[in-house]
Amino acid sequence: MREREETCSTDQAGETTHPVSSMPGNLSGDAGRLPGLALLLNAGAVYFVVAFGAGFVFEIIRLQVVALHISGRIAAVMETPTALLAMIIGAQWVIDRFHLPPLPRIRLGIGFVALCLMILIELMLILPLHDLSLNQYFATQDFVVGVLPVGAHGSLTAMPLLVGYRWER
Repeated sequence: MREREETCSTDQAGETTHPVSSMPGNLSGDAGRLPGLALLLNAGAVYFVVAFGAGFVFEIIRLQVVALHISGRIAAVMETPTALLAMIIGAQWVIDRFHLPPLPRIRLGIGFVALCLMILIELMLILPLHDLSLNQYFATQDFVVGVLPVGAHGSLTAMPLLVGYRWER
């Protein structure tokens, strides 16, 4: 058999890069999807941590500062733009950090993983901390302010797709 010599090149930082080969060691088919799925779950979890951490900080500021001095309703409305900004920054950081391609199924998958983790944490952690059941939580929500979390969760899901979308003609 004839051995093929593979050439290596250097990237902009001067580090050696090796060409991608199609050796039998590479996974293909259903088994090859696992690294992609693991990357998707990992990126979604990191995006969730960034969004949840920012939301946690904004919630403390809202409850301890703004709600005490102005009103809880105005504080909830004021929190939404800052949470959206945190989602935009977090989504862009995750996409850049994990070098994700601009495919809608991948970007929406990341948002969906973050959404599932957010709902799970809210049901398992936040509601018991406030000593509320799910029915009590919905009963105490104001209609105007109660719509904001639904929109925020939708934005959390769609933001990785929206920040990578090319708005050019």
